[in-house]
Amino acid sequence: MKKIIRVAALGGAVALALAACGSAPEDTNETAGGGDTAAATDFKGCMVSDFGGFDDNSFNQSGIEGLERAVDELGIEQATAESTDAGQYKTNVDSMIQASCDLIITVGFNLADTTAEAADANPDQHFALIDSGVDPARDNVKPLLFNTQEAAYLAGYVAAAMSKTGAVGTFGGEPYPSVTIFMDGFYDGVQKYNEDNGTAVKVLGWDKTAQNGTFTNTFEITAKGEEATNALIAQGADVILPVAGPVGEGALTAARAAGGVLVIGVDSDFWEQPKYAQYKDIILTSVLKQIGQSVFDTISATAEGEFDAEPYVGTLANEGVGLAPFHDLESSVPADVVTKIDELKQQIVDGDLTVESPSQN
Repeated sequence: MKKIIRVAALGGAVALALAACGSAPEDTNETAGGGDTAAATDFKGCMVSDFGGFDDNSFNQSGIEGLERAVDELGIEQATAESTDAGQYKTNVDSMIQASCDLIITVGFNLADTTAEAADANPDQHFALIDSGVDPARDNVKPLLFNTQEAAYLAGYVAAAMSKTGAVGTFGGEPYPSVTIFMDGFYDGVQKYNEDNGTAVKVLGWDKTAQNGTFTNTFEITAKGEEATNALIAQGADVILPVAGPVGEGALTAARAAGGVLVIGVDSDFWEQPKYAQYKDIILTSVLKQIGQSVFDTISATAEGEFDAEPYVGTLANEGVGLAPFHDLESSVPADVVTKIDELKQQIVDGDLTVESPSQN
């Protein structure tokens, strides 16, 4: 395996090259000193997006941010292929193989089958797969997984504390394990709040025992998120957790229109996303998956010749998942609730409290 050549500084901005789907990918090859054509490294990290694209304000965007960081800080080359529909997965992965990538990172559970097939056909090629494993496991595929139920538990607790109606709600894009794991943790966090405070805050949209609930059956059509949110609001929910990628924008739209409804983001910090700037005052917090960090760490290890197929699992303990700040609503969250959230987090980190989900890693 090639070894990375580290550089002290990288001058100038590194442009993200988005490959036209099905066509040859573009490469980025930056060097120290601002734009020399000489190679800064002999390692190339590559990425194939899911159909949401790299500007989805969700896991695709978080993934590409990790790759860009590796370009900036480690001096690697990059190539990317952006998918706009599922029919392009194979072509895009093949294009990365043809681009002589040292590590190909595929983003999302939808690419699991394509990644497995490519790994079988190219046993010397290293892959990493975000949000899913391959079955059976392959020696050349590293799953990047996240126990988001731990952070979602904290979000459920604060959601119950902030509810004025006694009901909170959640919905998913599709019933994949990487979706329902959020909903499980959220549900349990609400139950913990009820146990601690003698309340009976309801969770609408998800039954953890039965493992069924409300789904939009899309991660793209924001109007479906608006419909699902309006249905939850009609049942009394005033804090909503949408686990549906870009469809979460529909939840923000519906919450704003209804008034008095808060939204909890997922994957990245919704409050920090420019696309959601107009909704900052109704974003309570976000359940974070540090996808970018997992991508950066995997690239760094692989570039040093230390690739392995052992799954990376993000937890509260290793800061692979987390709860975003309350930002504009910080003064609205009671101090005792903030203290309790900190205590619960520490209990989970210490192993004194286990948050379980059938979908956990």
